[in-house]
Amino acid sequence: MDSAWKAGLEDVIAARSAVCAIDGAAGRLYYRGYEIGDLAAVVPFEDVVWLLWFGELPSAAQAREFRARLRAARELPAPVLALLRTLPRDCHPLDALRTAVSLAAALDPDVRANDAEANLRKAIRLTTLVPATVAAWHRIRTGREPVPATVPADSHAAWFLTLLEGAAPTPEVARVMDVTLTLHADHEFNASTFAARVAVATWADLHAAIVAAVCTLKGPSHGGANEDVLVMLREIGDPAKAEAFVESRLGGRGALSRQERANPKTRIPGFGHRVYRVDDARARVLRGMAKSMAEATGHQRLFEVAERLYDAMRARTSLPVNVDFFSAVVYDALAIPPDFCTSIFATARIAGWCAHTLEQYADNRLIRPRADYTGPAPRPLPPR
Repeated sequence: MDSAWKAGLEDVIAARSAVCAIDGAAGRLYYRGYEIGDLAAVVPFEDVVWLLWFGELPSAAQAREFRARLRAARELPAPVLALLRTLPRDCHPLDALRTAVSLAAALDPDVRANDAEANLRKAIRLTTLVPATVAAWHRIRTGREPVPATVPADSHAAWFLTLLEGAAPTPEVARVMDVTLTLHADHEFNASTFAARVAVATWADLHAAIVAAVCTLKGPSHGGANEDVLVMLREIGDPAKAEAFVESRLGGRGALSRQERANPKTRIPGFGHRVYRVDDARARVLRGMAKSMAEATGHQRLFEVAERLYDAMRARTSLPVNVDFFSAVVYDALAIPPDFCTSIFATARIAGWCAHTLEQYADNRLIRPRADYTGPAPRPLPPR
């Protein structure tokens, strides 16, 4: 057996996939061969979902049919809504989502089916279940009544925002959300996507795989980082304090042990990435959006804090900025609280999770790596 080992499976090829590609050296991200900046500018999120699932952009007829199927799936099962009402109000949004998806599995009409068509139907239902759950829980925990999931809306992004706020968004805000969903829709074999593929590789059902993905997303080294970015920027508060914050945090790391430095809480969130060596392609798109949204909503100060911190980091380190950094500014402009940021991520990433799980189902093999054993050599049991 090949005993080569890389910590965290860094750069290890775990499977073949046609869904998404990252050029870490150039800071490029591609969905089925299309560069993310090109897609996010002109292709609606619904068409991006089709692209990720089926490999090509939809024709006009396919786009209309797919939108109709998504609209028809816009519901939140009554038992799921009832469950959400029983949760403690301080329950983390991702914990609420994980629990809801797990219950939805038992209620799904295809619960005992695992063929390709059944899994496609499940994927469509999950693509609407996740945003409906996220929005319902946010309203419940803030003392408001959930908006019926059947409320009409022109787009998936506008529908989600309507569920959140109880009123239709402006076209400009809906477009920002649409672009945000596209930018977060997939990112190759990130931790949550890989967890979903590992689950599917055992022939577990699709809902089980999505539960595994949501659980993995919660960690601050993955999706939870955008929550930490928003908390950090609000803590700094004043653009003039950004450089001192960077100096303090970077200087303090020098006295930490290797294990302590590995703790995400000791890092500056929003910077560094396992794959990118230059700024994340998605961050470049989000930076412009963050500026315009901050100006439109009167949240310029937070954007200015972000810009000063970004400049301070560029002057002192070679760490690339990642998608979490400027997405946090966009979320702030949309009045989204910090602990809710990662749920927005899940609302988008359900597209990629389903794309990868459908791909895994289509050509499946159990994912079963080996460990580089570092324990004692074989030895006899001592006398007793």
